Amino acid sequence: MTGENDPISTKLSVKVTPNAGRNAVSGFTDGVLYIKIAAPPEKGKANKELIDYLSRTLGVGKSSLHLIKGQTSRNKVISIEGLSQADIIRRFSV
Repeated sequence: MTGENDPISTKLSVKVTPNAGRNAVSGFTDGVLYIKIAAPPEKGKANKELIDYLSRTLGVGKSSLHLIKGQTSRNKVISIEGLSQADIIRRFSV
C-alpha cells in the first residue's frame, strides 16, 4: 500500500562529460540528462562533483542522491529521493 507519506524516489539516467570547463547541464533528451562536470574522471572525483552539483542544483541534500549504476562509466543512474521526475526537469529548466 502506498500512502501520502511514502517517500518519492526517482531514477534519473545521466550521461556525464568529465573535464569540462565548468559544471553545466547541456540537455535532456529521450529521458537522459546530459551534464558536463569540471572534475577529472579519476579516483571518484567526477562522481563526487556530480553529486555535489546535482545536490546544489536540485536543492536537496547529498544524502538524497545515490549513484546506483555506472560508477566507472559516463552513463550513470542516479536515485533521487524526495523529487518526482517532473520536479527534476522543472528545476533544471532544460
